Amino acid sequence: MNKFLQGGFFANKKTKIMTCMGVLSALCAYFVGDSDLFATMEAIIAVFGFYFLHKSNKGK
Repeated sequence: MNKFLQGGFFANKKTKIMTCMGVLSALCAYFVGDSDLFATMEAIIAVFGFYFLHKSNKGK
């Protein structure tokens, strides 16, 4: 139970997993036809922006 509460295997990988899911959802929306190329690129840039913002604040 303690391993589950501390995150287990994904303890230090939550940000990377959420970034991958954000990029994957943006690409899937583009390939299904729900968004155009501009909206897809905007979503991917925003997801990576949050990722790098989290990484830059983690060391402080």
